[in-house]
Amino acid sequence: MPAEPDDHFFVVDGRRWRRTDPAVPEDVAAALRSHLGRGRNAVKQAKRTGDDRALAAARHRNGLAKHGLGERGPEWWSRPEADRVADARAALAELETLGVPDVDAEQ
Repeated sequence: MPAEPDDHFFVVDGRRWRRTDPAVPEDVAAALRSHLGRGRNAVKQAKRTGDDRALAAARHRNGLAKHGLGERGPEWWSRPEADRVADARAALAELETLGVPDVDAEQ
């Protein structure tokens, strides 16, 4: 497998990952990455405490962020840019209605 198959993917340790959609405005992408980071921390906390509901909520949050970034879901390069940006903004809006996960509550 080549190190850089094309501009849609990157490879880390032999595993191919989809790149973030370059059409997503940087402020939206930064907010989505922030939600993703907090969601990842919430997954760790939920696993540590054995809280299945919190784990499901954190994974849902991560999925929304990844879809908004274009890293999951339909291939961003085959869709109109306006639709992709609208989807990213919609994902961010939904994430912001969920609030911030409380990952520090039991640390």
